Amino acid sequence: MYSSYLVPVAQLLRDVPSGIDVRLEAPFDETHEFPPRGKAETDVFAEATVKVALRLESYRGGLNARGTIEAPWHGVCRRCSNPVLGVSIVAVNERFVDERGPGDDDAYLVEDDFVDLAPLAHDAIFLDLPLAPLCREDCQGLCPHCGIDRNEESCDCRGAVDLRWATLDELRFIDVPSDESKEV
Repeated sequence: MYSSYLVPVAQLLRDVPSGIDVRLEAPFDETHEFPPRGKAETDVFAEATVKVALRLESYRGGLNARGTIEAPWHGVCRRCSNPVLGVSIVAVNERFVDERGPGDDDAYLVEDDFVDLAPLAHDAIFLDLPLAPLCREDCQGLCPHCGIDRNEESCDCRGAVDLRWATLDELRFIDVPSDESKEV
């Protein structure tokens, strides 16, 4: 099966040590294997362009892939519920091996003298997606009483007063200036 993420590595595996630079752009999910997430979850569109920039270096028994993977994501602001767009740029340093041995559980496989960079790209991007993005750092969010977006409008809403604690609203502290240090 053809994939934009397949890279032939037969020559690299023969000429140890050697290396090549790999730069490619491909759709995030060519085969549509990932169903879209819920509306409130951060996700990557299947047709979003992923940029891969890696250095593949051979060693006895496999390859090392080091570089960056970049993909755009979309989500919903955790405070105001407005759409948020962002880009994940993830540094990767992973191994590809012919067959997994002890300690190789996290290594990717070289199959038929090709490495498939799609699983590496998917893993890196999914792990980097923000769980609760913000549209901006100073987002004021929504008013919990009337629901307006505090970034666009203001309101005079006040929270319901709990009569059990209302007396504390009247409590005031007075600072008395003193020349003496109160350090112990």
